[in-house]
Amino acid sequence: MGELADLGFGYRPRARYACDPAASRGRFYAEGESRTRTPFQRDRDRIIHSTAFRRLKHKTQVFIAHEGDHYRTRLTHSIEVAQIARALARALRGDEDLAEAVALVHDFGHTPFGHTGEDALAERMAAWGGFDHNAQSLRVVTRLERRYAEFDGLNLTWETLEGLVKHNGPLTRPDGTPCAAPVPRAILDYSALHDLELDRHAGLEAQCAAIADDIAYNAHDIDDGLRSGLLTLDMLEAAELPAAILAEVRGLYPRLDPVRTGHELMRRQITVMVEDVIATAQENLAALAPADADAVRAAGRPVVAFSPRMAELEKELKRFLYANLYRHPQVMAVRAEAERIVRELFDAYRADLRQMPEGWRDGLDRAPEAVRARHVADFLAGMTDTYAVKEHRRLFDRTPQLG
Repeated sequence: MGELADLGFGYRPRARYACDPAASRGRFYAEGESRTRTPFQRDRDRIIHSTAFRRLKHKTQVFIAHEGDHYRTRLTHSIEVAQIARALARALRGDEDLAEAVALVHDFGHTPFGHTGEDALAERMAAWGGFDHNAQSLRVVTRLERRYAEFDGLNLTWETLEGLVKHNGPLTRPDGTPCAAPVPRAILDYSALHDLELDRHAGLEAQCAAIADDIAYNAHDIDDGLRSGLLTLDMLEAAELPAAILAEVRGLYPRLDPVRTGHELMRRQITVMVEDVIATAQENLAALAPADADAVRAAGRPVVAFSPRMAELEKELKRFLYANLYRHPQVMAVRAEAERIVRELFDAYRADLRQMPEGWRDGLDRAPEAVRARHVADFLAGMTDTYAVKEHRRLFDRTPQLG
């Protein structure tokens, strides 16, 4: 337990550089505070009770959701990310509730069929500003969720929204020019009203959620790949990080069956990566000595990060997974069919808005084409995999068989 305490796993009071719920920058629409929950705890609870959160149950992670009950969906992935994010925030003396909230909301904007659906929708929306799942997540929590009498969206705190938008880093340079790809209009428009400081990093808690995402899917995609048979334990010896862990497990348990060996690999890989992040972040924080949360945002680089060596191993593992799992011929064949479903649904709804449910087509008859197209994209992006397939069967004579 001494080693764990050194890594910071025991409870300690929130650090001065953590986001303080008592000093939150507030919500777009002013609300009275809760007597029993902090603002960040309320954000987490609103996220969990939202329609968008429930839909994650039937949205794909890597494999199409109906292929098997044991493959991960966006919901199970988000829960796993939240667990790791909380562990990191606890060790680094951040606000665990804020880290959890950002982790739970980070995939709200994903389309049916994962990145496959996003690519198809981005292609169809190219003439009207494109489609970006991060920007769509912001649209969901600021406009599309309709649960409250006084406002659209969930009215989350500024800190949760900045974490949602910037958990992977700044979107613009100080002069306002994009860091990489053009900043989606939805993000620019919202930030103009409620400045999310797009040129700075997010706070420590959002950084915990971002790297927790990497840790979770690197390990759990291996698990799903092994379960599917597209990966084998022997194949994993081609990537240094899982190869080293496998050698350790096989040395300790030479007669262990392949399924348990895979589980040992997964949990040990998560542990190694989490401990690396904690140690690296503690070093970064000691060097930076941030006086408050804004000092973390102004650091000019992520504070919560892998060590240089782990970053190399993680990039190699990603390359391995792209080559052997994400781009596997069987996965690519299903992706092609899923793309077709999304493209054809978009075209059908755009050609005849009456094909959408009544609540979605109201008031659009005389709307500009860009507004109509974005409305179709909102409807389509909110679909689960299963609903998208059902809708395609309703509208077309032949629906691709996925999986």
